[in-house]
Amino acid sequence: MPCFLCKSGNQAEFPTEMILHFQGRMNLNKPGVWVFPKVVVCLDCGCSWFTVPETELALLAKGAEANRIESQ
Repeated sequence: MPCFLCKSGNQAEFPTEMILHFQGRMNLNKPGVWVFPKVVVCLDCGCSWFTVPETELALLAKGAEANRIESQ
């Protein structure tokens, strides 16, 4: 698949680890969600993308819903 930004086919996939945190002061004490996606990087423009695995996506959705309820 060509790059979304520059349409180049010069891409590489890299294994990663990252922690996604919920935004705002009210979430400072909440743990982040660890994800280990493979990131595709365009080697011409640097545009990057990844897909969050289903299990971690469910945790993010649950946390986002809790944030909506708390902020109301």
